[in-house]
Amino acid sequence: MTSRLDQAFNFHQVALNARAYRQQVIASNIANADTPNFKARDVDFREALSGALGGQTPALNLKTTAARHLSGSAASALDASLKYRNEEQGSVDGNTVNMDVERSAFAENSVQYQASVTFINGLITGMQRAIQGQ
Repeated sequence: MTSRLDQAFNFHQVALNARAYRQQVIASNIANADTPNFKARDVDFREALSGALGGQTPALNLKTTAARHLSGSAASALDASLKYRNEEQGSVDGNTVNMDVERSAFAENSVQYQASVTFINGLITGMQRAIQGQ
């Protein structure tokens, strides 16, 4: 019984972590909107979620030329799913942040995060009612 509960909550925990990470990335894009040569990034949520749930962390294979070199690997599935956003409109200073796209993505991600929290609250309320026999 507890393993099924753990699995249910693990999925939602991973999803919320991925949403929170994406929110940080988008906020970083917005904060760097005036930074020359800054390249906007975004998280592929579907890829991040499936990678984190599967425990897959794709390795970043670097060529080592000496025995003391460190092998490179992505820190987590969330980091591995971080991609550069396609440039909508070029700018003179090389910055690829489009504030309309960033605001839209920020708002959409916020709503989806809140929806996940509401869903989790509903699960917990349902479990409490089942335990209390209501």
